[in-house]
Amino acid sequence: MRFFLDSANVAEIREAWEGGLIAGVTTNPSLVAGEGKDFHGLLKVIAGIVDGPISAEVLATTAESMIVEARVLARISPNIVVKLPVTAEGLKAARTLATENPQVATNVTLVFTPMQALLAARAGADYVSPFVGRLDDIGQDGLKLVDDICRIFALHDLSCRVIAASIRHPVHALKAALLGAHFATVPFAVLRQLLKHPLTDAGVERFLADWNKSGLPR
Repeated sequence: MRFFLDSANVAEIREAWEGGLIAGVTTNPSLVAGEGKDFHGLLKVIAGIVDGPISAEVLATTAESMIVEARVLARISPNIVVKLPVTAEGLKAARTLATENPQVATNVTLVFTPMQALLAARAGADYVSPFVGRLDDIGQDGLKLVDDICRIFALHDLSCRVIAASIRHPVHALKAALLGAHFATVPFAVLRQLLKHPLTDAGVERFLADWNKSGLPR
């Protein structure tokens, strides 16, 4: 499993990318709105930092308008992956893009059932994004959704890749990896948590203290 950073903050993206922690970036309208920057301009900046998939969501609600918007987004960078909602119109757009513009990769998002994911894969989506945390919020098992989708895709030999999304804490990421998700998209705070452990910090301090006491030169 590889990691995408779920962020539109350029400083976070740069730090995570330069640190070798991520394979790409996912954005959504809420994250972009929070930055208060021009959407297309922000995507160009991100594409200048990250040499990997960058998911950018359409705002249109009809298939025809989604397709037009998708083509505009795809022209920003060859790394752009167009995010489409798992609606009838979204899947229609995914099918059209897969057939007529296969170079435009798609990520079908807001997936909450295994059948939504299967329909998206059959429509030609390159990625599906099941939302783990949002299901947990309403008392359902978000990781069971990831498990079901991974099992179905493996059973039917589907090439569509699973992005475990709405990851709230390191345990979500760990279990998504064990279940076979291809990617987990995580907020910057969770990404940093994945790297940290108090015993690692204590070990570094202990090694340095012992070396300094030895009087040996560095």
